[in-house]
Amino acid sequence: MGVKGFVEGGVASIIAGCSTHPLDLIKVRMQLQGESAPKPNPVQNLRPALAFGQTGTTSIHVAPTPATPVIQPRVGPISVGVRLVQQEGVRALFSGVSATVLRQTLYSTTRMGLYDILKNKWSDREAGTMPLLRKIEAGLIAGGVGAAIGNPADVAMVRMQADGRLPASQRRNYKSVVDAITRMAKQEGVTSLWRGSSLTVNRAMLVTASQLASYDQFKEIILEKGVMKDGLGTHVTASFAAGFVAAVVTNPVDVIKTRVMNMRVEAGKEPPYAGALDCAVKTVRAEGPMALYKGFIPTISRQGPFTVVLFVTLEQVRKLLKDF
Repeated sequence: MGVKGFVEGGVASIIAGCSTHPLDLIKVRMQLQGESAPKPNPVQNLRPALAFGQTGTTSIHVAPTPATPVIQPRVGPISVGVRLVQQEGVRALFSGVSATVLRQTLYSTTRMGLYDILKNKWSDREAGTMPLLRKIEAGLIAGGVGAAIGNPADVAMVRMQADGRLPASQRRNYKSVVDAITRMAKQEGVTSLWRGSSLTVNRAMLVTASQLASYDQFKEIILEKGVMKDGLGTHVTASFAAGFVAAVVTNPVDVIKTRVMNMRVEAGKEPPYAGALDCAVKTVRAEGPMALYKGFIPTISRQGPFTVVLFVTLEQVRKLLKDF
């Protein structure tokens, strides 16, 4: 029973992750809007100042003029997607998809399977239901364990998705998720594979608790109230509601996680962020509190379809494997 839950959850998660990958990529790009992106060596504008030396010769002193900050307009998900395709091609919408497959294989398979085990263990044998608090508790545990296992793939995915926004000379140009993980381990140390892991774990705990627990709860309410029978309509309604709840709860953590994972750390230089809290403080100071909800539209646009595909596929896979 335990192994079966991992298989069912893994298959459903991989299908859902791959089908919604372009929306996730657009979300990452939007979350990085407003962040100080690495720039090539700037060309200074020089202002000549004449000075006459004692010998009568003329010397020219130059002083740099302060550069005028360029304020980039914030654009919506459709504009981000269109610009991405125009500048990088249609294939760019699937940048990092190999990392998504690995992430879903490690992270989602673990959390879905572990949640299923805890659900079977803690459910009332007669009623076949589990109290909401128990569902949340199971989600927190399953999400935390899954995120700790899948963090290297998560870091690789964020970097591969964000690579196109860097100047051509500064792109990492990872060939695949294996290449990304290997190069990160060699160039930045093995610990870099768990960069932002505290954020990943916290986010995953919130996602799993809000997503899986709310799906089960919404589904139970719909069936108990007799609104719909146990079928596709119930699964879609409950899963979309669960996706909205998960998006609202996790977006601030997701923004900080994306920025911490994507930051470039160079030898001898201070990293852009000292940690998650430092990133949150700098983000709010520089861009305002609502910056923590950057990418919310693509987040809900991705979280909704992802959750729908996830649970609808999961219910179908369960039917196929019910006799095993």
